[in-house]
Amino acid sequence: MEAADEERAPLLLPQPQPPPQDADSEYTGDGSVDINNQPALKRSTGNWRACFMILGVEFSENLAFYGISKNLVTYLTKVLRESKVNAARNSSAWSGACYLTPLFGAFLADTYWGKYRTVLTFLPLYILGLVALMVSTSLPASMTSSDAGHQLHSAAVYVGLYLVAFGNGGVKPCTSAFGADQFDGGDAAELRRKGSFFNWYTFMINSGSLLASTVLVWLQDNVGWGVSFVIVVVVMAFFFAVFFAGSKVYRYRPVAGSPLTGLSRVVVAAGRKWRLELPEDSSLLHEDQAAAAHRIKHTDQFRFLDKAAIVVTPSSGEKAASPWRQCTVTQVEELKMVLRLCPIWVSLVLFFSVSSQMSSTLVEQGMAMDNHVGSFSVPPASLSTFHSIGVLLWIPVYDAVLVPLARRVTGKPKGITQLQRIGVGLALAALIMAYSALVEERRLAAAHTGAAPISIMWQVPAQLLHGAAVVFTSIGKSEFFYDQAPRGMRSLCTALGQLAIAAGNYLSAFLLAVVASATASGGAPGWIPDDLNKGHLDYFFWLMAALLLLDLAFFIYCAMRYKGNVAAS
Repeated sequence: MEAADEERAPLLLPQPQPPPQDADSEYTGDGSVDINNQPALKRSTGNWRACFMILGVEFSENLAFYGISKNLVTYLTKVLRESKVNAARNSSAWSGACYLTPLFGAFLADTYWGKYRTVLTFLPLYILGLVALMVSTSLPASMTSSDAGHQLHSAAVYVGLYLVAFGNGGVKPCTSAFGADQFDGGDAAELRRKGSFFNWYTFMINSGSLLASTVLVWLQDNVGWGVSFVIVVVVMAFFFAVFFAGSKVYRYRPVAGSPLTGLSRVVVAAGRKWRLELPEDSSLLHEDQAAAAHRIKHTDQFRFLDKAAIVVTPSSGEKAASPWRQCTVTQVEELKMVLRLCPIWVSLVLFFSVSSQMSSTLVEQGMAMDNHVGSFSVPPASLSTFHSIGVLLWIPVYDAVLVPLARRVTGKPKGITQLQRIGVGLALAALIMAYSALVEERRLAAAHTGAAPISIMWQVPAQLLHGAAVVFTSIGKSEFFYDQAPRGMRSLCTALGQLAIAAGNYLSAFLLAVVASATASGGAPGWIPDDLNKGHLDYFFWLMAALLLLDLAFFIYCAMRYKGNVAAS
């Protein structure tokens, strides 16, 4: 690997050698340092004291993000006077950008700046985007009524939106990874706390989402958009100040150059030596003996890549073989780690396509149901509030009840493994789709017999169950991609986990298009016509349930074959 600088505050100094570690050491055992580039003291750095400030940033980011996304189509149609098609397209494009920019931010964090400096750089851009949106809502009607004024207004809105998307790209992949960095991986007690961190990280996400979909959306519809943007600007600026104030409390991890360069070297070196025979004894492969603290044990999977570590004679004039011809076993194993994550990532995409149904087909189903609860009229889209409530209820139950019970049975510190946790969520997702299909069958039966429409409250169990599925799979995914990523790629692998959400949305759109095209041929109304009483949305839900069962079987197969890497002794 290339020479490292430090993931720390602006001043960069040579990395110190940490003191020898033992169980009672006052220093962390994972090589993390404090703001002064000294080995981090356990008693004064990291742990929950640092995470509270990081979680505040994540709360404010989600309050802002969902405060925009929940009602963006309404703003584009009613304020900017865009057509429904253009508003839906532009809203989807912005959401897609918010899930793609984290790849760029994660690359900067893992390659150059570290997570702390990346958040510190991108968060002001996020705030600047919110300020631009706030200013755009304050433009007088006399200025926006003309064509030129309307174009200026639209430009201000989209500049603000994409500054927010760009700022999100540096914040989203780094807060979770930086928070997890605050726990010493060599300390069993702190390792258990790290598992709880991912639970409460998701708790803060859904707290922000819940407040945005209730308080902020109500203010936008009844008071004005400017008020909601003032609130999110003030909240984010406050937590930005808190985050910066905690600089002396954080633990920082080394940045070891571009992780993509290291992976590319393994592929190139293995390709250049494809004709060479691998030695029977893996100890004969090249390894950097000076980096004993962070070496990874050799594994037999993807053995072709081991050829990158076959010892070769340096070319004439070279003191050592080129890194593009000879890699270490640890570098090879890092690429293997990324490759092992790929099947797990693929199995998660369908789960997030179910999340997409909660805000699309289930909303359409709700529009065909009786949305009156007493004297109140419940907007179908507002039932997503029960999803957030479900997450907020399930996280404390999982952390305080389920984990201790499972720990007694399994003897494992976290109760169940991360892969088992993901699998439970996938099973719950299949159950959600089956339940939704049964509700739709009942709704159709009532519609065909002329009976009164069934209540929209029949959707509440699906929303609450989806909250539980998120607690298992989504949180398990975040923790798994952090723990199983190479040390220098944790932000990037966290961003890849986020990318599964975008892929799930695209897969949902693809499945809906295929189903609509395949079932509406020959003049038939299809499964999902404009009038759902003439279609069979239940068939689509059953299809999703069947696909999820197949996906669960694929996931179980991959999970049983999965072999995590461990540090070399």
